[in-house]
Amino acid sequence: MVVAQENAVANGSRKLLPQEIADTLRDRIRTGALKTGDRLPTQAELAEEFGVERGTVRQALRALQDDGLLSNVSKGSPPRIAEPHPVRGEPQPAMAGLAPRLAEAFAAPHVRIDAACLTAETLMLALGEPVRLIHEGRIRPASIEVRLLLPAHDIDLAFPVPVGGHREGDPVRQRWLDQRNAQVRVLRHNLQTLRSTHDIDVDVTFRALPFTPPVKLYLLNGTEALIAYYTLTKREEEVEGRALEMYDALGAKSLLFPFESRTGGRDAAFVDQSQRWFDALWDTITTDLTLS
Repeated sequence: MVVAQENAVANGSRKLLPQEIADTLRDRIRTGALKTGDRLPTQAELAEEFGVERGTVRQALRALQDDGLLSNVSKGSPPRIAEPHPVRGEPQPAMAGLAPRLAEAFAAPHVRIDAACLTAETLMLALGEPVRLIHEGRIRPASIEVRLLLPAHDIDLAFPVPVGGHREGDPVRQRWLDQRNAQVRVLRHNLQTLRSTHDIDVDVTFRALPFTPPVKLYLLNGTEALIAYYTLTKREEEVEGRALEMYDALGAKSLLFPFESRTGGRDAAFVDQSQRWFDALWDTITTDLTLS
């Protein structure tokens, strides 16, 4: 499974977070590696696979249960993959809602994806679905253009940030920067590989925002906009061997609200204005993204 393996590479040797394990399992469900009715491995097996404690696995499974992705959750046996109940037009968690929309967008002959977000994690993982469909020969766009806006490496982030504010050698900021850079590299690699394997014209470019985006925005082929709010939470995480309290946003769980031009009215106006907002940022105050 390409994306899950690349995600492991991106995370390196550090301990995975419950959110990251949940995201990897979501990706396996999304790509069909885990199908409806399949039983998950045991907590012990998952803990061994991901190199974490069982408590971390339990937190990841609870997150999947909260998203309605697991059924028959009990202490006696591993849960099963739940029957999906997607409702088009209704908001879904960002990680679950973006992949099917991208798969539809990639069915077009010329694909254009614009995104503005805090990290590339959600987009990187969600792109696994259309990439899989391309490798299976089920879709084959002639060209793919992806433009991504992310915070610059040298700004003071609004979040994630340690409780108490910025400090010299801030490990929370460095962790964000390392993740941002790794995710960008994986995303670019996964898409550019399609140029050599399927002779698809691929153009992936990045620019840096001079501020922390309060929302994540995805624009698909100029006809659909999906937006989610970053809701901040106070949480504790082990960073560089010590527990740190921080203000952070779990973007994968944010509800993704879809708007489509074809429905007309306010939806069409929102898509149009969102595209104008993105294009204006791209052409004015953003700069080349530095991977440092």
